[in-house]
Amino acid sequence: MAEQKEKRSEVKRIVEHAVAQALQAQLPQLQTQLVSQITQQVLEAMPAPASAPVAPAGAPHVDSNSLVQAVSIIHAGSTQKEILRALLDAGSEYCSRIALFVVKAGAAMGWQSRGFGDDEAVKDFSLDLHAGPVAHTYQNRVPTPGNIAEMGRQFVEQFHSPANEQVLVLPLTLKEKVAALVYADGGEIGKLESSSLELLVMATSSWLEVTSLRKQAAKEEGVMASRMESAPPPVQTVSSFSDPFAAHTPKHVPARIPEPEPAAEVVEVASHASAAAAPAAAADPLAGLSPEDADTHRKAQRFARLLVDEIKLYNQAKVAEGRRHKDLYDRLKEDIDKSRGTFQKRYGSTAAASGDYFYHELLRSLAEDDVAIMGSNFRR
Repeated sequence: MAEQKEKRSEVKRIVEHAVAQALQAQLPQLQTQLVSQITQQVLEAMPAPASAPVAPAGAPHVDSNSLVQAVSIIHAGSTQKEILRALLDAGSEYCSRIALFVVKAGAAMGWQSRGFGDDEAVKDFSLDLHAGPVAHTYQNRVPTPGNIAEMGRQFVEQFHSPANEQVLVLPLTLKEKVAALVYADGGEIGKLESSSLELLVMATSSWLEVTSLRKQAAKEEGVMASRMESAPPPVQTVSSFSDPFAAHTPKHVPARIPEPEPAAEVVEVASHASAAAAPAAAADPLAGLSPEDADTHRKAQRFARLLVDEIKLYNQAKVAEGRRHKDLYDRLKEDIDKSRGTFQKRYGSTAAASGDYFYHELLRSLAEDDVAIMGSNFRR
Protein backbone atom coordinates (compact mmCIF):
# COMPACT_ATOMS: atom_id res chain seq x y z
CA MET A 1 0.00 0.00 0.00
CA ALA A 2 2.79 2.43 0.96
CA GLU A 3 4.64 1.61 -2.28
CA GLN A 4 1.51 2.31 -4.33
CA LYS A 5 1.01 5.67 -2.59
CA GLU A 6 4.63 6.59 -3.20
CA LYS A 7 4.33 5.61 -6.88
CA ARG A 8 1.14 7.69 -7.26
CA SER A 9 2.84 10.67 -5.59
CA GLU A 10 5.93 10.43 -7.80
CA VAL A 11 3.93 10.21 -11.05
CA LYS A 12 1.72 13.12 -10.02
CA ARG A 13 4.73 15.31 -9.21
CA ILE A 14 6.31 14.54 -12.58
CA VAL A 15 3.15 15.29 -14.54
CA GLU A 16 2.27 18.40 -12.53
CA HIS A 17 5.69 19.95 -13.09
CA ALA A 18 5.75 19.15 -16.80
CA VAL A 19 2.21 20.35 -17.50
CA ALA A 20 2.78 23.56 -15.51
CA GLN A 21 5.86 24.43 -17.58
CA ALA A 22 4.18 23.76 -20.92
CA LEU A 23 0.87 25.52 -20.23
CA GLN A 24 1.92 28.42 -18.01
CA ALA A 25 1.59 31.09 -20.68
CA GLN A 26 -0.96 29.37 -22.89
CA LEU A 27 -3.87 27.53 -21.27
CA PRO A 28 -3.54 27.82 -17.48
CA GLN A 29 -7.14 26.80 -16.90
CA LEU A 30 -6.32 23.31 -18.21
CA GLN A 31 -3.50 22.58 -15.80
CA THR A 32 -5.50 20.97 -13.00
CA GLN A 33 -7.55 18.85 -15.37
CA LEU A 34 -4.55 17.62 -17.36
CA VAL A 35 -2.57 16.67 -14.25
CA SER A 36 -5.47 14.71 -12.79
CA GLN A 37 -6.39 13.03 -16.07
CA ILE A 38 -2.89 11.94 -17.09
CA THR A 39 -1.97 10.78 -13.57
CA GLN A 40 -5.11 8.66 -13.27
CA GLN A 41 -4.64 7.17 -16.75
CA VAL A 42 -1.03 6.25 -16.04
CA LEU A 43 -1.91 4.51 -12.79
CA GLU A 44 -4.83 2.62 -14.33
CA ALA A 45 -2.83 1.58 -17.40
CA MET A 46 0.27 0.37 -15.55
CA PRO A 47 0.54 -3.40 -16.17
CA ALA A 48 0.78 -5.71 -13.21
CA PRO A 49 4.37 -6.58 -12.31
CA ALA A 50 3.87 -10.21 -13.34
CA SER A 51 2.84 -9.33 -16.90
CA ALA A 52 5.11 -6.36 -17.57
CA PRO A 53 8.29 -6.76 -19.61
CA VAL A 54 11.08 -7.38 -17.12
CA ALA A 55 14.17 -5.16 -17.28
CA PRO A 56 17.51 -6.94 -17.01
CA ALA A 57 19.28 -7.11 -13.65
CA GLY A 58 21.14 -3.96 -12.81
CA ALA A 59 18.99 -1.77 -15.07
CA PRO A 60 19.14 1.91 -14.00
CA HIS A 61 16.28 3.42 -12.00
CA VAL A 62 14.02 5.84 -13.91
CA ASP A 63 15.33 9.41 -13.54
CA SER A 64 12.30 11.53 -12.60
CA ASN A 65 14.00 14.75 -13.67
CA SER A 66 14.72 13.35 -17.13
CA LEU A 67 11.10 12.24 -17.46
CA VAL A 68 9.87 15.71 -16.49
CA GLN A 69 12.15 17.24 -19.10
CA ALA A 70 10.94 14.78 -21.75
CA VAL A 71 7.28 15.66 -21.15
CA SER A 72 8.16 19.38 -21.19
CA ILE A 73 9.86 19.02 -24.58
CA ILE A 74 6.82 17.22 -26.00
CA HIS A 75 4.51 19.97 -24.70
CA ALA A 76 6.79 22.64 -26.16
CA GLY A 77 5.90 21.45 -29.67
CA SER A 78 3.52 23.69 -31.60
CA THR A 79 2.86 21.47 -34.64
CA GLN A 80 1.90 17.81 -34.88
CA LYS A 81 5.21 16.86 -36.51
CA GLU A 82 7.20 18.61 -33.78
CA ILE A 83 5.16 16.89 -31.06
CA LEU A 84 5.44 13.41 -32.60
CA ARG A 85 9.17 13.74 -33.29
CA ALA A 86 9.65 14.88 -29.69
CA LEU A 87 7.76 11.77 -28.54
CA LEU A 88 10.07 9.48 -30.52
CA ASP A 89 13.19 11.32 -29.35
CA ALA A 90 12.06 11.21 -25.71
CA GLY A 91 10.85 7.61 -25.96
CA SER A 92 14.21 6.45 -27.28
CA GLU A 93 15.66 7.25 -23.83
CA TYR A 94 13.43 4.57 -22.29
CA CYS A 95 13.78 1.81 -24.89
CA SER A 96 16.29 0.75 -27.52
CA ARG A 97 13.94 0.89 -30.51
CA ILE A 98 10.74 2.86 -30.98
CA ALA A 99 8.53 3.49 -34.01
CA LEU A 100 5.24 5.26 -34.75
CA PHE A 101 2.61 3.83 -37.12
CA VAL A 102 -0.23 6.08 -38.29
CA VAL A 103 -3.67 4.44 -38.36
CA LYS A 104 -5.68 5.49 -41.40
CA ALA A 105 -8.38 3.80 -43.49
CA GLY A 106 -8.00 0.47 -41.74
CA ALA A 107 -4.20 0.41 -42.09
CA ALA A 108 -1.28 1.19 -39.77
CA MET A 109 1.52 2.71 -41.85
CA GLY A 110 5.03 3.43 -40.60
CA TRP A 111 5.91 7.10 -40.10
CA GLN A 112 9.25 7.47 -38.29
CA SER A 113 11.41 5.49 -35.86
CA ARG A 114 14.43 5.70 -33.60
CA GLY A 115 17.01 2.98 -32.96
CA PHE A 116 16.42 1.02 -36.19
CA GLY A 117 19.54 2.44 -37.81
CA ASP A 118 17.57 4.97 -39.87
CA ASP A 119 14.72 7.26 -38.79
CA GLU A 120 12.93 6.35 -42.03
CA ALA A 121 13.40 2.58 -41.58
CA VAL A 122 9.70 1.92 -40.93
CA LYS A 123 8.35 4.51 -43.38
CA ASP A 124 5.33 3.11 -45.26
CA PHE A 125 5.75 -0.33 -43.68
CA SER A 126 2.25 -1.78 -43.17
CA LEU A 127 1.83 -3.06 -39.62
CA ASP A 128 -0.38 -6.12 -39.31
CA LEU A 129 -3.45 -4.97 -37.34
CA HIS A 130 -4.35 -8.61 -36.73
CA ALA A 131 -1.05 -9.36 -34.95
CA GLY A 132 -1.43 -10.32 -31.25
CA PRO A 133 -0.33 -7.25 -29.23
CA VAL A 134 -1.17 -4.88 -32.11
CA ALA A 135 -4.74 -6.13 -32.40
CA HIS A 136 -5.25 -6.03 -28.62
CA THR A 137 -3.94 -2.47 -28.37
CA TYR A 138 -5.95 -1.26 -31.36
CA GLN A 139 -9.24 -2.78 -30.24
CA ASN A 140 -8.98 -2.06 -26.49
CA ARG A 141 -6.91 1.16 -26.51
CA VAL A 142 -4.52 -0.15 -23.84
CA PRO A 143 -0.74 -0.74 -23.84
CA THR A 144 0.02 -4.40 -24.58
CA PRO A 145 3.27 -6.30 -23.93
CA GLY A 146 4.05 -9.32 -26.07
CA ASN A 147 6.64 -11.47 -27.81
CA ILE A 148 8.26 -10.43 -31.09
CA ALA A 149 6.96 -13.60 -32.74
CA GLU A 150 3.41 -12.27 -32.28
CA MET A 151 4.21 -9.25 -34.49
CA GLY A 152 4.08 -11.39 -37.62
CA ARG A 153 6.67 -12.99 -39.90
CA GLN A 154 7.05 -9.98 -42.20
CA PHE A 155 7.82 -7.64 -39.29
CA VAL A 156 10.42 -10.02 -37.81
CA GLU A 157 12.10 -10.58 -41.17
CA GLN A 158 12.41 -6.88 -41.88
CA PHE A 159 13.38 -5.54 -38.47
CA HIS A 160 14.73 -8.66 -36.67
CA SER A 161 14.18 -9.60 -33.03
CA PRO A 162 15.26 -7.80 -29.85
CA ALA A 163 17.60 -9.82 -27.62
CA ASN A 164 14.97 -10.74 -25.03
CA GLU A 165 12.17 -10.97 -27.66
CA GLN A 166 9.90 -8.72 -25.53
CA VAL A 167 7.94 -5.91 -27.22
CA LEU A 168 5.41 -3.28 -26.19
CA VAL A 169 2.65 -1.70 -28.31
CA LEU A 170 0.97 1.50 -27.06
CA PRO A 171 -2.07 3.42 -28.36
CA LEU A 172 -1.88 7.11 -29.16
CA THR A 173 -5.52 8.15 -28.86
CA LEU A 174 -7.41 11.26 -29.91
CA LYS A 175 -11.02 11.62 -28.72
CA GLU A 176 -11.25 7.91 -27.88
CA LYS A 177 -9.93 6.81 -31.28
CA VAL A 178 -6.56 5.15 -31.86
CA ALA A 179 -4.88 7.59 -34.25
CA ALA A 180 -1.47 5.91 -34.12
CA LEU A 181 0.33 2.92 -32.62
CA VAL A 182 3.72 3.18 -30.90
CA TYR A 183 5.97 0.12 -31.04
CA ALA A 184 8.89 -0.29 -28.61
CA ASP A 185 11.39 -3.00 -27.75
CA GLY A 186 14.70 -3.48 -25.92
CA GLY A 187 16.91 -4.05 -28.95
CA GLU A 188 20.23 -5.74 -28.21
CA ILE A 189 20.53 -4.48 -24.61
CA GLY A 190 16.99 -5.20 -23.39
CA LYS A 191 16.21 -1.61 -22.36
CA LEU A 192 12.42 -1.23 -22.12
CA GLU A 193 10.82 0.94 -19.42
CA SER A 194 7.12 0.47 -20.08
CA SER A 195 5.67 2.83 -17.43
CA SER A 196 7.78 5.77 -18.63
CA LEU A 197 6.76 5.12 -22.25
CA GLU A 198 3.08 4.99 -21.26
CA LEU A 199 3.37 8.36 -19.55
CA LEU A 200 5.06 9.94 -22.57
CA VAL A 201 2.43 8.60 -25.00
CA MET A 202 -0.43 9.82 -22.78
CA ALA A 203 1.17 13.25 -22.43
CA THR A 204 1.49 13.38 -26.22
CA SER A 205 -2.17 12.43 -26.75
CA SER A 206 -3.35 15.17 -24.39
CA TRP A 207 -1.15 17.83 -25.96
CA LEU A 208 -2.27 16.90 -29.48
CA GLU A 209 -5.88 17.42 -28.36
CA VAL A 210 -5.06 20.86 -26.96
CA THR A 211 -3.27 21.97 -30.15
CA SER A 212 -6.15 20.58 -32.22
CA LEU A 213 -8.64 22.70 -30.27
CA ARG A 214 -6.56 25.78 -30.97
CA LYS A 215 -6.37 25.06 -34.70
CA GLN A 216 -10.09 24.40 -34.84
CA ALA A 217 -10.81 27.76 -33.20
CA ALA A 218 -8.59 29.52 -35.75
CA LYS A 219 -10.23 27.60 -38.61
CA GLU A 220 -13.72 28.57 -37.43
CA GLU A 221 -12.67 32.21 -37.29
CA GLY A 222 -11.52 32.07 -40.92
CA VAL A 223 -14.66 30.22 -42.07
CA MET A 224 -16.99 32.70 -40.37
CA ALA A 225 -15.11 35.66 -41.86
CA SER A 226 -15.35 34.23 -45.38
CA ARG A 227 -19.06 33.52 -44.99
CA MET A 228 -19.68 37.16 -44.18
CA GLU A 229 -18.06 38.17 -47.47
CA SER A 230 -19.62 35.65 -49.83
CA ALA A 231 -22.59 33.35 -50.30
CA PRO A 232 -22.38 29.89 -48.70
CA PRO A 233 -20.73 27.13 -50.79
CA PRO A 234 -22.94 24.28 -52.13
CA VAL A 235 -21.89 21.65 -49.59
CA GLN A 236 -18.94 21.38 -47.26
CA THR A 237 -17.89 19.19 -44.38
CA VAL A 238 -16.51 20.79 -41.23
CA SER A 239 -14.79 18.63 -38.63
CA SER A 240 -15.21 19.60 -34.99
CA PHE A 241 -11.78 18.17 -34.21
CA SER A 242 -8.54 18.62 -36.14
CA ASP A 243 -6.93 15.33 -37.16
CA PRO A 244 -3.12 15.48 -36.88
CA PHE A 245 -2.77 12.59 -39.33
CA ALA A 246 -5.19 13.79 -42.02
CA ALA A 247 -2.41 14.25 -44.57
CA HIS A 248 -0.95 10.77 -44.07
CA THR A 249 -2.53 8.48 -46.65
CA PRO A 250 -1.43 4.84 -46.68
CA LYS A 251 -0.03 3.51 -49.94
CA HIS A 252 -1.23 -0.05 -49.37
CA VAL A 253 -4.46 -0.72 -47.53
CA PRO A 254 -4.77 -4.27 -46.13
CA ALA A 255 -8.01 -6.04 -45.30
CA ARG A 256 -10.02 -3.89 -42.91
CA ILE A 257 -10.90 -4.87 -39.36
CA PRO A 258 -13.57 -3.15 -37.24
CA GLU A 259 -12.42 0.33 -36.25
CA PRO A 260 -13.25 2.18 -33.00
CA GLU A 261 -15.71 5.07 -33.16
CA PRO A 262 -14.34 7.99 -35.24
CA ALA A 263 -12.65 10.88 -33.45
CA ALA A 264 -14.27 13.67 -35.43
CA GLU A 265 -17.91 14.63 -35.15
CA VAL A 266 -18.82 15.60 -38.71
CA VAL A 267 -21.36 18.29 -39.34
CA GLU A 268 -22.90 18.67 -42.79
CA VAL A 269 -23.43 22.29 -43.84
CA ALA A 270 -26.49 22.36 -46.08
CA SER A 271 -26.49 24.45 -49.28
CA HIS A 272 -28.67 27.51 -49.57
CA ALA A 273 -30.23 28.98 -52.69
CA SER A 274 -29.10 32.46 -53.72
CA ALA A 275 -32.62 33.76 -53.16
CA ALA A 276 -32.38 32.82 -49.47
CA ALA A 277 -29.09 34.65 -48.93
CA ALA A 278 -30.63 38.12 -48.63
CA PRO A 279 -33.15 37.25 -45.84
CA ALA A 280 -30.40 35.43 -43.94
CA ALA A 281 -28.17 38.48 -44.08
CA ALA A 282 -31.01 40.72 -42.93
CA ALA A 283 -31.53 38.46 -39.90
CA ASP A 284 -27.89 38.81 -38.85
CA PRO A 285 -27.97 40.29 -35.31
CA LEU A 286 -24.62 41.98 -36.00
CA ALA A 287 -25.72 43.59 -39.26
CA GLY A 288 -26.27 47.03 -37.69
CA LEU A 289 -22.86 47.20 -36.02
CA SER A 290 -19.65 48.68 -37.32
CA PRO A 291 -17.23 46.18 -38.90
CA GLU A 292 -14.91 46.52 -35.89
CA ASP A 293 -17.65 45.90 -33.31
CA ALA A 294 -19.12 43.01 -35.30
CA ASP A 295 -15.69 41.39 -35.48
CA THR A 296 -15.27 41.79 -31.71
CA HIS A 297 -18.64 40.10 -31.12
CA ARG A 298 -17.73 37.18 -33.37
CA LYS A 299 -14.37 36.70 -31.68
CA ALA A 300 -16.02 36.80 -28.26
CA GLN A 301 -18.51 34.12 -29.32
CA ARG A 302 -15.71 31.86 -30.56
CA PHE A 303 -13.62 32.43 -27.43
CA ALA A 304 -16.58 31.57 -25.19
CA ARG A 305 -17.19 28.39 -27.19
CA LEU A 306 -13.53 27.38 -26.88
CA LEU A 307 -13.50 27.94 -23.10
CA VAL A 308 -16.64 25.87 -22.56
CA ASP A 309 -15.46 23.13 -24.95
CA GLU A 310 -12.31 22.79 -22.85
CA ILE A 311 -14.38 22.46 -19.67
CA LYS A 312 -16.41 19.69 -21.30
CA LEU A 313 -13.38 17.90 -22.72
CA TYR A 314 -11.63 17.45 -19.38
CA ASN A 315 -14.70 16.97 -17.15
CA GLN A 316 -16.90 14.57 -19.07
CA ALA A 317 -17.86 12.49 -16.02
CA LYS A 318 -18.72 15.58 -13.95
CA VAL A 319 -20.80 17.01 -16.80
CA ALA A 320 -22.82 13.79 -17.07
CA GLU A 321 -23.38 13.61 -13.30
CA GLY A 322 -24.20 17.31 -13.05
CA ARG A 323 -26.83 17.06 -15.76
CA ARG A 324 -28.34 14.03 -14.08
CA HIS A 325 -28.53 15.61 -10.62
CA LYS A 326 -29.09 19.21 -11.79
CA ASP A 327 -26.11 20.59 -9.85
CA LEU A 328 -23.69 21.15 -12.71
CA TYR A 329 -22.37 24.48 -11.44
CA ASP A 330 -21.51 23.08 -8.01
CA ARG A 331 -19.46 20.27 -9.60
CA LEU A 332 -17.64 22.56 -12.04
CA LYS A 333 -17.57 25.78 -10.01
CA GLU A 334 -13.79 26.19 -10.01
CA ASP A 335 -13.46 25.62 -13.76
CA ILE A 336 -16.47 27.75 -14.67
CA ASP A 337 -15.44 30.69 -12.47
CA LYS A 338 -11.86 30.58 -13.73
CA SER A 339 -12.98 30.50 -17.39
CA ARG A 340 -15.58 33.22 -16.73
CA GLY A 341 -12.80 35.41 -15.30
CA THR A 342 -10.62 34.73 -18.35
CA PHE A 343 -13.47 35.71 -20.67
CA GLN A 344 -14.29 38.86 -18.70
CA LYS A 345 -10.65 39.93 -18.67
CA ARG A 346 -10.51 39.76 -22.45
CA TYR A 347 -13.99 40.94 -23.48
CA GLY A 348 -15.63 42.45 -20.39
CA SER A 349 -14.72 45.99 -21.39
CA THR A 350 -15.36 45.64 -25.11
CA ALA A 351 -18.37 46.05 -27.36
CA ALA A 352 -19.05 42.31 -26.95
CA ALA A 353 -19.74 42.59 -23.20
CA SER A 354 -23.44 43.17 -23.83
CA GLY A 355 -23.73 39.82 -25.61
CA ASP A 356 -23.05 37.84 -22.41
CA TYR A 357 -21.63 35.10 -24.65
CA PHE A 358 -19.95 33.03 -21.95
CA TYR A 359 -23.22 32.71 -20.01
CA HIS A 360 -25.18 31.72 -23.11
CA GLU A 361 -22.52 29.19 -24.16
CA LEU A 362 -22.62 27.58 -20.71
CA LEU A 363 -26.37 27.12 -21.03
CA ARG A 364 -26.22 25.92 -24.63
CA SER A 365 -23.28 23.54 -24.43
CA LEU A 366 -23.17 22.38 -20.80
CA ALA A 367 -26.78 22.67 -19.62
CA GLU A 368 -28.44 21.82 -22.96
CA ASP A 369 -30.45 25.08 -22.84
CA ASP A 370 -31.96 24.25 -19.44
CA VAL A 371 -30.81 26.69 -16.74
CA ALA A 372 -32.23 24.39 -14.03
CA ILE A 373 -29.46 21.88 -14.81
CA MET A 374 -26.88 24.40 -13.57
CA GLY A 375 -28.36 24.28 -10.06
CA SER A 376 -29.60 26.86 -7.57
CA ASN A 377 -26.14 28.34 -6.91
CA PHE A 378 -25.50 29.32 -10.50
CA ARG A 379 -25.36 33.06 -11.15
CA ARG A 380 -25.44 34.91 -14.42
